Amino acid sequence: MIDTVTTQKAELRQRMAKLRGQAFHESGASERIESANMHLTRWLEAQLSGELGQVVLSGYMPMRSEIDPIPAMTAHPGPVCVPVIVAKAQPLEFHRWTPEAEMVEGQFKARTPVARELLTPQVLIVPLLAFDRGGYRLGYGGGFYDRTLQGLRARGPALAVGFAFDEQEVGLVPRDATDQPLNAIVTPSGVIVP
Repeated sequence: MIDTVTTQKAELRQRMAKLRGQAFHESGASERIESANMHLTRWLEAQLSGELGQVVLSGYMPMRSEIDPIPAMTAHPGPVCVPVIVAKAQPLEFHRWTPEAEMVEGQFKARTPVARELLTPQVLIVPLLAFDRGGYRLGYGGGFYDRTLQGLRARGPALAVGFAFDEQEVGLVPRDATDQPLNAIVTPSGVIVP
């Protein structure tokens, strides 16, 4: 018997990768990315208020047509890290990042810091292919963020904010029991709280 959720996710991934690519390449995309980073920076400030400088923030190094969170990462006054894929079907590790960090190409062509200083994020900016207003996201299918969020949340509070173009919203993301919800989604239009 074919897993219906798996099939639905695979079909949605193909469709949404094309839509995200179109949004990324259309006229005015750089202004929209700038707007999204402004909303993200303000959301982080509002959520973390007086603790902003102490909170460890995880961003990501954008690839393909992912919306670029580096301006918001750079604006964060506290420690910042980026995900590193350790192995298939394992949670992510997070290594300290600064704008000056020397980077190398890691697994799946994701750039990672040469220096390996492990940090544990309390807030994660999460890339995605699709999201819904219930706070669920569709990633690339490796389950890295779901495993990671499950482990972090088992040890304490961990906020996850999806970062996307408005065009990546769908009515309902197919989901199963292992999918971890987002606390918010930030787009060029603003913040969506499930």
